Amino acid sequence: MSLTAANFPEKEIETGPAATGEREPGSPGRSRRYPVARFVGRRLAAGLATLLVASALIFVATDALPGNVAQVVLGRYATPSRLETLQARLDLNQPLVVRYVHWLGNAVTGNLGEDAVELANGEGNAQVSHMISTPLRNSAILALLTAILLIPLSLIAGAAAAVRARRPADYVLSYSSLVVGSLPEFVVGTFLIAVFFSWLNLLPPVALVPPGASPLSNAKALVLPVLALLAVSLAFSARQVRAGVVEALRQEYVTMARLGGIRERKVLVRYALRNALAPSVQTFAQSIQYLFGGIIVVESLFGYPGIGQQLVQAVSERDFTLIQGITLVLAALYIAINIAADLVVAFLVPKLRTSLI
Repeated sequence: MSLTAANFPEKEIETGPAATGEREPGSPGRSRRYPVARFVGRRLAAGLATLLVASALIFVATDALPGNVAQVVLGRYATPSRLETLQARLDLNQPLVVRYVHWLGNAVTGNLGEDAVELANGEGNAQVSHMISTPLRNSAILALLTAILLIPLSLIAGAAAAVRARRPADYVLSYSSLVVGSLPEFVVGTFLIAVFFSWLNLLPPVALVPPGASPLSNAKALVLPVLALLAVSLAFSARQVRAGVVEALRQEYVTMARLGGIRERKVLVRYALRNALAPSVQTFAQSIQYLFGGIIVVESLFGYPGIGQQLVQAVSERDFTLIQGITLVLAALYIAINIAADLVVAFLVPKLRTSLI
Protein backbone atom coordinates (compact mmCIF):
# COMPACT_ATOMS: atom_id res chain seq x y z
CA MET A 1 0.00 0.00 0.00
CA SER A 2 1.52 3.25 -1.11
CA LEU A 3 1.62 6.27 1.16
CA THR A 4 -0.07 9.09 -0.64
CA ALA A 5 -1.54 12.38 0.40
CA ALA A 6 -4.97 10.81 0.36
CA ASN A 7 -4.04 8.54 3.24
CA PHE A 8 -3.38 11.51 5.57
CA PRO A 9 -6.19 13.98 6.10
CA GLU A 10 -5.09 17.55 6.00
CA LYS A 11 -4.78 19.34 9.32
CA GLU A 12 -7.66 21.67 9.85
CA ILE A 13 -6.54 25.23 9.57
CA GLU A 14 -7.29 27.24 12.69
CA THR A 15 -8.60 30.68 12.31
CA GLY A 16 -9.86 33.36 14.65
CA PRO A 17 -8.62 34.40 18.09
CA ALA A 18 -7.24 30.97 18.95
CA ALA A 19 -4.83 31.07 15.99
CA THR A 20 -3.60 34.58 16.62
CA GLY A 21 -3.38 34.22 20.38
CA GLU A 22 -5.98 36.89 20.96
CA ARG A 23 -8.38 36.63 23.89
CA GLU A 24 -11.94 35.73 23.03
CA PRO A 25 -14.62 38.07 24.27
CA GLY A 26 -15.77 37.14 27.76
CA SER A 27 -12.69 35.07 28.57
CA PRO A 28 -10.47 36.18 31.45
CA GLY A 29 -7.28 37.96 30.50
CA ARG A 30 -4.34 39.55 32.17
CA SER A 31 -5.82 43.04 31.88
CA ARG A 32 -8.99 41.87 33.67
CA ARG A 33 -7.31 39.84 36.36
CA TYR A 34 -7.13 42.49 39.08
CA PRO A 35 -10.10 44.81 38.48
CA VAL A 36 -10.30 46.23 42.01
CA ALA A 37 -6.59 47.02 42.11
CA ARG A 38 -6.83 48.70 38.71
CA PHE A 39 -9.82 50.74 39.88
CA VAL A 40 -7.99 51.85 43.02
CA GLY A 41 -4.90 52.64 40.98
CA ARG A 42 -6.88 54.79 38.54
CA ARG A 43 -8.53 56.72 41.37
CA LEU A 44 -5.21 57.29 43.14
CA ALA A 45 -3.59 58.44 39.91
CA ALA A 46 -6.46 60.83 39.21
CA GLY A 47 -6.26 62.13 42.79
CA LEU A 48 -2.51 62.77 42.51
CA ALA A 49 -3.00 64.56 39.19
CA THR A 50 -5.72 66.72 40.74
CA LEU A 51 -3.51 67.52 43.71
CA LEU A 52 -0.68 68.47 41.36
CA VAL A 53 -2.92 70.92 39.51
CA ALA A 54 -4.24 72.29 42.82
CA SER A 55 -0.70 72.82 44.13
CA ALA A 56 0.23 74.79 41.00
CA LEU A 57 -2.87 76.99 41.33
CA ILE A 58 -2.18 77.58 45.03
CA PHE A 59 1.42 78.56 44.39
CA VAL A 60 0.62 80.86 41.46
CA ALA A 61 -2.29 82.50 43.31
CA THR A 62 -0.22 83.33 46.38
CA ASP A 63 2.66 84.55 44.24
CA ALA A 64 0.27 86.89 42.37
CA LEU A 65 -0.50 88.86 45.54
CA PRO A 66 0.44 92.50 44.99
CA GLY A 67 3.50 94.01 46.60
CA ASN A 68 6.83 92.67 47.79
CA VAL A 69 6.07 89.87 50.21
CA ALA A 70 9.31 90.27 52.16
CA GLN A 71 8.75 94.00 52.54
CA VAL A 72 5.14 93.50 53.66
CA VAL A 73 6.18 90.92 56.25
CA LEU A 74 9.06 93.00 57.61
CA GLY A 75 7.03 96.20 57.68
CA ARG A 76 8.88 99.15 59.17
CA TYR A 77 11.88 96.91 59.88
CA ALA A 78 12.44 96.34 56.15
CA THR A 79 16.05 97.52 55.91
CA PRO A 80 17.93 96.68 52.69
CA SER A 81 20.05 94.04 54.44
CA ARG A 82 17.10 92.35 56.10
CA LEU A 83 15.13 92.43 52.86
CA GLU A 84 17.96 90.76 51.00
CA THR A 85 18.40 88.11 53.71
CA LEU A 86 14.68 87.25 53.88
CA GLN A 87 14.30 87.13 50.10
CA ALA A 88 17.26 84.77 49.84
CA ARG A 89 15.89 82.59 52.67
CA LEU A 90 12.50 82.33 50.94
CA ASP A 91 14.00 81.89 47.43
CA LEU A 92 12.15 84.98 46.25
CA ASN A 93 15.05 85.87 43.95
CA GLN A 94 14.51 82.66 41.95
CA PRO A 95 12.15 82.34 38.95
CA LEU A 96 8.58 81.22 39.65
CA VAL A 97 8.99 77.77 38.08
CA VAL A 98 12.18 77.05 40.04
CA ARG A 99 10.53 78.09 43.30
CA TYR A 100 7.47 75.94 42.59
CA VAL A 101 9.51 72.84 41.79
CA HIS A 102 11.60 73.34 44.91
CA TRP A 103 8.49 73.88 47.08
CA LEU A 104 6.66 70.88 45.60
CA GLY A 105 9.67 68.60 46.01
CA ASN A 106 9.94 69.54 49.68
CA ALA A 107 6.17 69.15 50.17
CA VAL A 108 6.35 65.54 48.96
CA THR A 109 8.70 64.79 51.86
CA GLY A 110 6.45 66.60 54.35
CA ASN A 111 8.47 69.83 54.39
CA LEU A 112 6.09 72.72 53.61
CA GLY A 113 8.77 75.37 53.83
CA GLU A 114 9.60 78.04 56.37
CA ASP A 115 7.13 80.59 57.64
CA ALA A 116 7.85 84.11 56.39
CA VAL A 117 6.51 85.90 59.49
CA GLU A 118 8.46 83.70 61.90
CA LEU A 119 11.64 84.24 59.89
CA ALA A 120 11.07 88.00 59.93
CA ASN A 121 10.66 87.87 63.72
CA GLY A 122 13.88 85.88 64.08
CA GLU A 123 12.24 82.70 65.35
CA GLY A 124 14.46 79.64 65.23
CA ASN A 125 11.80 76.99 64.46
CA ALA A 126 9.88 78.40 61.51
CA GLN A 127 8.80 75.16 59.80
CA VAL A 128 5.26 75.44 58.43
CA SER A 129 4.59 71.73 58.99
CA HIS A 130 5.43 72.16 62.67
CA MET A 131 3.26 75.28 63.02
CA ILE A 132 0.12 73.71 61.53
CA SER A 133 0.33 70.32 63.26
CA THR A 134 -1.47 71.34 66.46
CA PRO A 135 -4.19 73.49 64.78
CA LEU A 136 -4.77 70.71 62.25
CA ARG A 137 -5.21 68.19 65.07
CA ASN A 138 -7.71 70.50 66.78
CA SER A 139 -9.72 70.93 63.57
CA ALA A 140 -9.63 67.18 62.94
CA ILE A 141 -11.10 66.57 66.41
CA LEU A 142 -13.87 69.09 65.74
CA ALA A 143 -14.68 67.61 62.31
CA LEU A 144 -14.53 64.02 63.61
CA LEU A 145 -16.94 64.69 66.46
CA THR A 146 -19.34 66.38 64.04
CA ALA A 147 -19.10 63.50 61.55
CA ILE A 148 -19.71 60.90 64.28
CA LEU A 149 -22.99 62.63 65.11
CA LEU A 150 -23.84 63.57 61.53
CA ILE A 151 -23.99 60.11 59.93
CA PRO A 152 -26.39 58.31 62.33
CA LEU A 153 -28.59 61.40 62.81
CA SER A 154 -28.87 61.87 59.04
CA LEU A 155 -29.86 58.24 58.55
CA ILE A 156 -32.44 58.34 61.35
CA ALA A 157 -33.96 61.68 60.34
CA GLY A 158 -33.95 60.89 56.62
CA ALA A 159 -35.49 57.43 57.07
CA ALA A 160 -38.12 58.76 59.50
CA ALA A 161 -39.15 61.44 57.01
CA ALA A 162 -39.20 58.95 54.12
CA VAL A 163 -41.57 56.48 55.79
CA ARG A 164 -43.85 59.43 56.64
CA ALA A 165 -43.62 61.04 53.22
CA ARG A 166 -46.21 63.76 52.58
CA ARG A 167 -47.27 63.73 56.21
CA PRO A 168 -46.92 66.53 58.79
CA ALA A 169 -43.71 65.08 60.26
CA ASP A 170 -42.14 64.96 56.78
CA TYR A 171 -43.14 68.56 56.04
CA VAL A 172 -41.75 69.78 59.36
CA LEU A 173 -38.39 68.09 58.76
CA SER A 174 -38.17 69.16 55.11
CA TYR A 175 -38.98 72.83 55.66
CA SER A 176 -36.94 73.19 58.85
CA SER A 177 -33.91 71.62 57.19
CA LEU A 178 -34.39 73.89 54.19
CA VAL A 179 -34.42 76.97 56.42
CA VAL A 180 -31.44 75.91 58.55
CA GLY A 181 -29.44 74.77 55.52
CA SER A 182 -29.85 78.14 53.84
CA LEU A 183 -28.40 80.06 56.80
CA PRO A 184 -24.68 80.89 56.91
CA GLU A 185 -22.61 79.32 59.66
CA PHE A 186 -22.02 82.60 61.49
CA VAL A 187 -25.80 83.20 61.73
CA VAL A 188 -26.38 79.73 63.20
CA GLY A 189 -23.43 80.17 65.56
CA THR A 190 -24.61 83.60 66.71
CA PHE A 191 -28.08 82.19 67.39
CA LEU A 192 -26.59 79.35 69.45
CA ILE A 193 -24.51 81.82 71.46
CA ALA A 194 -27.61 83.90 72.13
CA VAL A 195 -29.58 80.86 73.31
CA PHE A 196 -27.03 78.85 75.30
CA PHE A 197 -24.93 81.71 76.69
CA SER A 198 -26.99 84.92 76.81
CA TRP A 199 -30.35 83.36 77.73
CA LEU A 200 -29.57 80.06 79.44
CA ASN A 201 -25.97 80.74 80.57
CA LEU A 202 -25.06 77.09 80.07
CA LEU A 203 -22.15 77.11 77.62
CA PRO A 204 -19.20 79.46 77.06
CA PRO A 205 -19.34 81.65 73.93
CA VAL A 206 -15.62 81.21 73.26
CA ALA A 207 -13.81 77.90 72.89
CA LEU A 208 -10.96 78.49 75.30
CA VAL A 209 -8.28 75.84 74.79
CA PRO A 210 -4.84 76.31 76.42
CA PRO A 211 -1.93 76.39 73.94
CA GLY A 212 -0.76 72.87 73.17
CA ALA A 213 -3.59 71.24 75.14
CA SER A 214 -6.16 68.92 73.60
CA PRO A 215 -9.64 70.39 73.01
CA LEU A 216 -11.05 67.24 74.63
CA SER A 217 -9.76 68.49 77.98
CA ASN A 218 -12.50 71.15 77.93
CA ALA A 219 -15.58 69.42 76.56
CA LYS A 220 -17.84 72.46 77.02
CA ALA A 221 -15.71 74.43 74.59
CA LEU A 222 -16.58 71.97 71.81
CA VAL A 223 -20.37 71.90 72.20
CA LEU A 224 -21.32 75.13 70.42
CA PRO A 225 -18.83 74.75 67.50
CA VAL A 226 -20.00 71.16 66.95
CA LEU A 227 -23.67 72.19 67.08
CA ALA A 228 -23.09 75.01 64.59
CA LEU A 229 -21.38 72.68 62.12
CA LEU A 230 -23.86 69.87 62.73
CA ALA A 231 -26.96 72.01 62.15
CA VAL A 232 -26.01 73.10 58.64
CA SER A 233 -24.54 69.71 57.61
CA LEU A 234 -27.47 67.71 58.99
CA ALA A 235 -29.99 69.83 57.10
CA PHE A 236 -28.39 68.88 53.78
CA SER A 237 -27.57 65.23 54.54
CA ALA A 238 -30.99 64.33 55.98
CA ARG A 239 -32.77 65.62 52.88
CA GLN A 240 -30.52 63.54 50.61
CA VAL A 241 -31.04 60.39 52.70
CA ARG A 242 -34.80 60.97 52.63
CA ALA A 243 -34.77 61.21 48.83
CA GLY A 244 -32.76 57.99 48.55
CA VAL A 245 -35.01 56.04 50.92
CA VAL A 246 -38.19 57.29 49.21
CA GLU A 247 -36.82 56.12 45.86
CA ALA A 248 -35.80 52.74 47.30
CA LEU A 249 -39.24 52.18 48.86
CA ARG A 250 -40.78 52.44 45.38
CA GLN A 251 -38.71 49.58 43.95
CA GLU A 252 -40.18 46.18 43.10
CA TYR A 253 -37.94 44.23 45.47
CA VAL A 254 -39.35 46.22 48.40
CA THR A 255 -42.89 45.42 47.27
CA MET A 256 -42.00 41.72 46.96
CA ALA A 257 -40.47 41.75 50.43
CA ARG A 258 -43.64 43.22 51.87
CA LEU A 259 -45.78 40.67 50.03
CA GLY A 260 -43.55 37.97 51.46
CA GLY A 261 -44.64 38.92 54.96
CA ILE A 262 -41.42 40.59 56.07
CA ARG A 263 -41.94 43.12 58.83
CA GLU A 264 -41.93 46.77 57.80
CA ARG A 265 -39.00 47.67 60.03
CA LYS A 266 -36.88 44.92 58.51
CA VAL A 267 -37.92 45.99 55.01
CA LEU A 268 -36.83 49.54 55.80
CA VAL A 269 -33.47 48.64 57.33
CA ARG A 270 -32.45 45.64 55.22
CA TYR A 271 -33.76 46.63 51.81
CA ALA A 272 -34.62 50.33 51.53
CA LEU A 273 -32.03 51.95 53.80
CA ARG A 274 -29.25 49.60 52.76
CA ASN A 275 -29.77 50.35 49.06
CA ALA A 276 -30.05 54.06 49.78
CA LEU A 277 -26.63 54.05 51.44
CA ALA A 278 -24.68 54.11 48.17
CA PRO A 279 -25.85 57.56 47.00
CA SER A 280 -25.78 58.73 50.62
CA VAL A 281 -22.05 57.98 50.86
CA GLN A 282 -21.30 60.73 48.35
CA THR A 283 -23.57 63.03 50.35
CA PHE A 284 -21.70 62.28 53.56
CA ALA A 285 -18.39 62.84 51.75
CA GLN A 286 -19.58 66.24 50.57
CA SER A 287 -20.76 67.07 54.08
CA ILE A 288 -17.39 66.12 55.58
CA GLN A 289 -15.66 68.22 52.94
CA TYR A 290 -18.00 71.05 53.85
CA LEU A 291 -16.95 70.67 57.49
CA PHE A 292 -13.40 71.70 56.59
CA GLY A 293 -14.79 74.75 54.76
CA GLY A 294 -17.32 75.63 57.44
CA ILE A 295 -14.68 75.18 60.12
CA ILE A 296 -12.97 78.37 58.92
CA VAL A 297 -16.03 80.48 59.78
CA VAL A 298 -17.00 78.57 62.93
CA GLU A 299 -13.49 78.59 64.37
CA SER A 300 -13.20 82.34 63.81
CA LEU A 301 -16.60 82.93 65.42
CA PHE A 302 -15.89 80.87 68.55
CA GLY A 303 -12.16 81.60 68.77
CA TYR A 304 -11.35 77.92 68.36
CA PRO A 305 -7.59 77.32 67.87
CA GLY A 306 -7.86 75.28 64.67
CA ILE A 307 -6.55 75.34 61.13
CA GLY A 308 -9.35 77.63 59.97
CA GLN A 309 -8.53 80.39 62.43
CA GLN A 310 -4.85 80.02 61.59
CA LEU A 311 -5.63 80.42 57.88
CA VAL A 312 -7.63 83.60 58.51
CA GLN A 313 -4.73 85.00 60.56
CA ALA A 314 -2.23 84.06 57.85
CA VAL A 315 -4.29 85.85 55.20
CA SER A 316 -4.54 89.00 57.33
CA GLU A 317 -0.75 88.99 57.84
CA ARG A 318 0.05 88.19 54.18
CA ASP A 319 1.94 85.12 55.44
CA PHE A 320 2.06 83.47 52.01
CA THR A 321 4.17 80.44 52.99
CA LEU A 322 1.70 79.53 55.74
CA ILE A 323 -1.23 80.07 53.34
CA GLN A 324 0.38 77.73 50.81
CA GLY A 325 0.96 75.01 53.40
CA ILE A 326 -2.54 75.14 54.89
CA THR A 327 -4.38 75.23 51.54
CA LEU A 328 -2.27 72.38 50.18
CA VAL A 329 -3.10 70.22 53.21
CA LEU A 330 -6.81 71.05 52.91
CA ALA A 331 -6.76 70.22 49.18
CA ALA A 332 -5.14 66.86 49.94
CA LEU A 333 -7.85 66.14 52.53
CA TYR A 334 -10.61 67.00 50.06
CA ILE A 335 -9.15 64.66 47.44
CA ALA A 336 -8.59 61.85 49.97
CA ILE A 337 -12.22 62.08 51.12
CA ASN A 338 -13.43 61.86 47.50
CA ILE A 339 -11.31 58.78 46.81
CA ALA A 340 -12.49 57.08 50.02
CA ALA A 341 -16.13 57.80 49.12
CA ASP A 342 -15.68 56.30 45.64
CA LEU A 343 -14.17 53.13 47.11
CA VAL A 344 -16.99 52.78 49.64
CA VAL A 345 -19.61 53.21 46.90
CA ALA A 346 -17.86 50.57 44.78
CA PHE A 347 -17.99 48.21 47.76
CA LEU A 348 -21.67 48.87 48.51
CA VAL A 349 -23.09 48.69 44.97
CA PRO A 350 -23.08 45.09 43.63
CA LYS A 351 -23.65 46.25 40.05
CA LEU A 352 -20.57 48.43 40.18
CA ARG A 353 -18.46 45.64 41.63
CA THR A 354 -19.64 43.34 38.85
CA SER A 355 -18.65 45.88 36.20
CA LEU A 356 -15.09 45.89 37.57
CA ILE A 357 -14.69 42.13 37.10
